[in-house]
Amino acid sequence: MNTKHFYKRTAACLLVFIALFTTVSCEEFLEEQPSTLIDSGYVYNTEAGLQAGVVSLYNFNRDRYDINEQDYMGGVILSALADLSLTRSGYAGNIGRYTRNIAPSGDLGAQFMSRLFWKNYYKIASKATDIINAAEVVKGVSEASRNQIIAEAKFFRAEAYFMLYRMYNNIYVTTESVTVDNAFIVIQDKSSKEEIYALLNSDLSFAIEHLDWNVTFGRVSKGTAKHVKAVVAMTEGNWAEAKAQALDVIENPNSPHKLVPTTADVFKGDRNHSEQLFVIQAKDDVLGGGGANMVNAYYTAQYFQLDGGAEVDSDISQGGRGFARIRPNRYLLGLLEQDPNDTRDDDTYFRLKYYYNKGPRSGQQITAFRRRETSTSTTPSASEVNNYYRFISPSCLKFAQEDDDPNSYTQRSNIMVYRLAETYLIAAEAILRSGSGDPLPYFNAIRKRAKAAEFTSLTLQDILDENARELAFEGQRWFTLKRFGQEVMNYQMRTYSGDGPYYPTYYNGAQDSRLNWKDHYINMPIFQDDIDLFGPNYPQNDGYNN
Repeated sequence: MNTKHFYKRTAACLLVFIALFTTVSCEEFLEEQPSTLIDSGYVYNTEAGLQAGVVSLYNFNRDRYDINEQDYMGGVILSALADLSLTRSGYAGNIGRYTRNIAPSGDLGAQFMSRLFWKNYYKIASKATDIINAAEVVKGVSEASRNQIIAEAKFFRAEAYFMLYRMYNNIYVTTESVTVDNAFIVIQDKSSKEEIYALLNSDLSFAIEHLDWNVTFGRVSKGTAKHVKAVVAMTEGNWAEAKAQALDVIENPNSPHKLVPTTADVFKGDRNHSEQLFVIQAKDDVLGGGGANMVNAYYTAQYFQLDGGAEVDSDISQGGRGFARIRPNRYLLGLLEQDPNDTRDDDTYFRLKYYYNKGPRSGQQITAFRRRETSTSTTPSASEVNNYYRFISPSCLKFAQEDDDPNSYTQRSNIMVYRLAETYLIAAEAILRSGSGDPLPYFNAIRKRAKAAEFTSLTLQDILDENARELAFEGQRWFTLKRFGQEVMNYQMRTYSGDGPYYPTYYNGAQDSRLNWKDHYINMPIFQDDIDLFGPNYPQNDGYNN
C-alpha cells in the first residue's frame, strides 16, 4: 500500500511520553520504568518499551470517554445520534437532534467531533503503526512476544480505521510511520474502499492468529478480534465471513465466552464475566486508572431533585446521580413493552420507576409528573411532560456500577464496548442474509435469556428491533443502521428519532430530529481544519460541500 499518514505534523516525541506515563491499569498491565530509562530508543528498540507502547493504545482508546469535551459527550454521542433516544438537552443533544455537526466549517459540533473522533482515532492508528513497524525489526525479542505485540497493535489500528471509516467514509489509511523524509508529503486523495477493507481484514486476521482466547481482563483477545472482524464483514456485505467469525466465538470449544444467565448479570459488578469481549477499565485512586466520565449521568433521571432532596436522595439502585439529557424514546420503550415478561426493562437494562427513599413517603413510587400516553392526547400539559422527561422518565442502567459515588455526576466506571449478545445477533443476521442455516437458535438465545417469547420465523426488521432491545445505548446502533443501508436508516430516523408528538417541546419544530435528518448525514462532515491538511482536491463527504 503506497500511502502515507496525513497527520505528519504530530509531535512523535509527545506521543511517546504520553504513552509511557499513562496506562490502562499499572497494576495489571505495566510495571513502571525509571524515568531515566525512557527515551525513543527504549520505546522502539526494547521489548519492554514496545509493551509499554501497546499499553498506551489502551489509554488512547479510552480517551474519548475521559476527555471533558462538552461534559464528556464522547462517551454518549453515538447513541444520541441514533433512532432510540430523545436527546433532551446539552451539546450532545444539539448534535443528536442534527442541529450541530452538520457543516464542516463554522460549526462547533464538527470541531468537537474532530477532537473526539477524527484526531483521536488517527492518533491511535498512527501510534499503532509505529509500534508495529518497530516490533517487526527489533532485536532480542522472541517470536511469540513479537507476534503478541504486533497483534494487539494491529487490532487497535484496525479498530481505529474502522471507526473512522464508518463515521467519515472519506478517510486515508496507511501502514507507514512518520519519518523526516515523508512528514510533509501532502495527501491528495482518499483511500479506496478496497484499500481500506484490505488493511482492516489483514490486521484483524493477524490479530486473530496471534492473540489468545484467555487474556487478562481488559485486554483484547482472539474473541475480541473475531467479533470485530465479523462486524467488518457485515459492513462489507461478506455474510459467509461474518457467520464464520461469529459462530467461532460462540461455539469454538476453546472460546471462554458464553452468555451470562440473566439480564441482571450483564452489567453487574466490574463486567468481568464470560459475556464480555472487551471492557474499557477504570479504577479509582490508581495511577493510570483512567479519568472520570459522565456516561451514566447522561442516561439517568434527575429524580433526586424533585423535592429539593427532602424525600429523595440519589442512590445507585435508582441509577445514581444524573442530569437526564438522553432518554430512551417511545419507540425503544414500545419494543420492550411488546412482551410483558421481557426483563430488560425490569431494573436490569432500564429503570422505569423511582421511589422516595427517605421521609414519610419512603418506599412509595414517585408519580409527580406524567407522560403523554398517546401521540394525540392533549393531557397532561407540556410542562408536566417536560418535567416527566427530566425527573422520572426511564433511565438506562447499563453504565451504573455498585461502587459509584451517588453524590457525583462523574464516575470512574468500566465500560462494556463489545459483548457476546451482539455476536449472537450478528450470527443470526449473517445466516438469514446468506440463507445458509437456521438463524433462530442464535436470535432466540437472546430472547430466552430475557424471558421473552421465542420467535418461530425471522425478518431483518425483527433483528433490527431485537438489536434495539438488547444493545440500546451501547454505542453501536448508529453503525448498525448505517450498514443496513440508506433506505433503512432514513426510515428509522424519520419515523422514530426523538419522541415526536410525545414530547411537544420539540415536535414539528427546529429541534425535531425526525425533520432535521437528511440523507447525507449517513456520513459525518470532515472538519474544515482537517480537510485543509490535505491537498486541494481531497474530497469532503457528499452533501457538505459549501
